[in-house]
Amino acid sequence: MSDQSFASRPTLEAVAARAGVSRATASRVVNGSEGVRAALAERVRRAVDELGYVPNQAARTLVTRRNDAIAVVVAEPETRFFADPFFAQQVRGISKELTAHDNQLVLLLTEGAADYQRVGRYLAGGHVDGALLFSLHDDDSLPMLARRAGVPTVIGGRPGWSDADTLYVDCDNRGGARDAVRHLLGLGRRRIAHIAGPLDQTASVDRLDGFRDVLPDNDPRLTAEGDFTPDGGAKAMAALLERCPDVDAVFAASDVMASGALRMLRTSGRRVPEDVAVIGFDDIVSVSEWTDPPLTTIRQDIEEMGRMMARLLLRTVAAPAANGTETPAPAPIVTPTQLVRRASA
Repeated sequence: MSDQSFASRPTLEAVAARAGVSRATASRVVNGSEGVRAALAERVRRAVDELGYVPNQAARTLVTRRNDAIAVVVAEPETRFFADPFFAQQVRGISKELTAHDNQLVLLLTEGAADYQRVGRYLAGGHVDGALLFSLHDDDSLPMLARRAGVPTVIGGRPGWSDADTLYVDCDNRGGARDAVRHLLGLGRRRIAHIAGPLDQTASVDRLDGFRDVLPDNDPRLTAEGDFTPDGGAKAMAALLERCPDVDAVFAASDVMASGALRMLRTSGRRVPEDVAVIGFDDIVSVSEWTDPPLTTIRQDIEEMGRMMARLLLRTVAAPAANGTETPAPAPIVTPTQLVRRASA
């Protein structure tokens, strides 16, 4: 039995007939081309609305050489991606920006070598106009896979290599860490510990460097590495308490790890902030405002940074179609951070 819903779909010819224009004129309007008088373009758009016409994406791609689809590639397994609210906020910002420009988001997660091969094949297959890459680790092959595929990319976070052609969006991780430690010093704390993120990621290294900028001679036993999870924060806090029971403040490289540290401090009988002051990083409201006590933290605008990534990539994708007009070359973006004071410090 044939599907009548496909047979009854309005065609571009029907749109042209309803608008009283040629098929070529209707096609230019539908595909966003210029050179059609405003009155005619309005008639075509009205006919599209009245008939409920939906362009055939395959045919439209042949005309525009665009898929109107962007890949979001996350170098993390599914369990980490869906459990960490950081990713939800960033993808929300990306999705909002792509939706505003009538682009589709294609989510690709990676866990092992087979996933990288799959992502590489997908990007090389011409399915998307560009890729947003984030949560990269040292020696991550995703940027090289995208480059080989000829796909424009923007990276979430400063990459660990120096390349004038690499576009990224990041926050001032190092400056934010300095602000956190200075705040703790201003509270009179002197045995300040740091729970670092995974040190194969540049954000973690930058935050550790900011900590060391302010406390260059700090006892090395007062630094422990976590993994950007609550359990990782709790384990790092336990290790710090075992090595240095007199710790009186902790700066954790993420709110999620700070939440785990708070849990361990409570288990060990320490009061926050009376005995130990705690500061996180990110200002993820679903975490920072619901910890006990509410978490003092360094705010980065995660959702807006996601929007910036998408905006920067769409500008890059559109640049070759600028018809030779002078447009500023896209450049990396580093956003400021802000200390948000709550009850934990």
